[in-house]
This record gives sequence, structure tokens and C-alpha cells, in this order.
Amino acid sequence: MMDFIIQIMPNVVDRFDVFVESIYETLLMILISGSIALVLGLIFGTILVVTRPGDILENKAVYTVLGKIVDLFRAAPFIILAMILTPLSQLIMGTSIGLKGAYIPLIIGTAPFCARQMEQALSEIDRGLVEASQSMGFGPFEIIWKVYLRESIPSIIRGFTITLISMIGLTAILGVTGSGGLGVFCINYGYNQYNYDILWVSLAILVLLTILVQGIGNFLARKTTH
Repeated sequence: MMDFIIQIMPNVVDRFDVFVESIYETLLMILISGSIALVLGLIFGTILVVTRPGDILENKAVYTVLGKIVDLFRAAPFIILAMILTPLSQLIMGTSIGLKGAYIPLIIGTAPFCARQMEQALSEIDRGLVEASQSMGFGPFEIIWKVYLRESIPSIIRGFTITLISMIGLTAILGVTGSGGLGVFCINYGYNQYNYDILWVSLAILVLLTILVQGIGNFLARKTTH
């Protein structure tokens, strides 16, 4: 069995330690950046929902300005955005390459997408529930917590799952800027050296990771649906 593995992916076996480290870095990038993007996405998405016309904290200026900012960052091609954010990464993280250099581009590139996902999730709440809460004397923050967020948990999970899957692809793109993970491993040891076994195995890992995230997301969404 081992001889067969060595035969079909000799370059991966030769660089197995680097391969394992790149997988670990990719998982860290997704875990840390994804967590921060979720928090920011929930905050921005909630603000967009409650400040929209006719909602509990209607504010046209906030809704319009925040919506434009979110759409601006969503529209920017990620690879160009990552390059533009290089000075910010150096300022905050002390470097723009390696694992640390990946966090700022991933967070800023993903949070706006997550915000729209969260906005969509919260917008599915029945307006009747909000109106009923208002009639019972609930304040805006009580409605946000007890109605919008609590009742939207399955939709929030589905939206965050989509965000994480998108982020998996972005971690590979960051390989172009030398930001660590499987992307850098593929470029340095696979593409640049014509080692196609490295490319195929790395692709398989990313696909399996995507399937795993989707499966976990679907399971949690089903468990929280009532």
C-alpha cells in the first residue's frame, strides 16, 4: 500500500512535513478568520436589517452608507484587495506574508460577504413576531437578541457555512501573495516545479474540507430547526 502511495504521489511524500504544516495553516486561517468574519458579519448584517426602512431602528443614512461600504468590498476582486491590504497587514500583524499575513485580507475580504448572508438570514424572520414583541414592550435590543438572532439560528448557520466554503477557496488564492497554507504549498512545490501530484492531492484536501464544512453546517442547521 505504501509503495503504491509513493508511486502515485512521490513529491507529496517527499515533502510530507511541509504538506501537513500547510494543511494546519489552512485550518487555522479558516478557524480564526472565519470566527472574526462571523462576528463582524452578524454585527453589520443586524445593523442593515434593523435600520432598513420600516424596521425597529430605521435610519436611512446608516442603512445606505453601510450597505454601500459592504457592497464596495464585496465587489472588489479578492486577489487585488489582498495586494492593496498588504500595508495594513504589515501594520497590524507585522508582516504581509506567511500565516499571519493571511488574516487581515481574509477577514476584510469575507466579512462583507458574511454580512449579506446574515442580513438575508435575519430578513427571513416573520414581521409578525417583531410586531408582537413590540406590543409586549420589548426594547430594540431585546427584539434583536430574542427575535432576530435567536429565531434565525438555522439560517445563520446556513449563511455562515456558505461563508466558510467561500473562505476555503480564498485561502488557496492567497498562495499568490505568499500568505501560507495549501495555496503557497501548491504554487511553490506544485505549479512552479511541475509536480502535478501535489496539485491534485491539495485539490482533493480542499474539496474534502468543503464537503466536511457543508456536512457539519447541514447537520447543525437541522438540529436547530424547530
